[in-house]
Amino acid sequence: MRGLLKSSIFLCGFAILGMAGATPASAGCELIKATNSAESPRAAAQASQANAAESAEAVKRRRGWRYVTMRARKVEPDPFWKAVRPEVPKDILIKPDIVTRKTYTQCWPGVVVPYVCTSGAVACGN
Repeated sequence: MRGLLKSSIFLCGFAILGMAGATPASAGCELIKATNSAESPRAAAQASQANAAESAEAVKRRRGWRYVTMRARKVEPDPFWKAVRPEVPKDILIKPDIVTRKTYTQCWPGVVVPYVCTSGAVACGN
């Protein structure tokens, strides 16, 4: 009986290790950060979210995935004109942040353009 139990545990562990190694090398995830601007915070958010979706599709093509999924991930705001504003001060971020299933978006008033938003996501596929 004890031998049967040891054999069962060994086979179960071997099967789990085998399943873990069955994932193709091309599978994985990538962080996406997309920034866009517009005349209003809403339009800038929509543009940056659309940009994030396009970036996820580009990752899918580049990595040869059959599908791609996205989930929201908060990232540091990424200003366009880093010579003018190298970082976005936390106190100028427009609240609330816009969080969907696919993107986490933060917006702020721009220096050169009216409004800027950065959307973050994790794109995963296989």
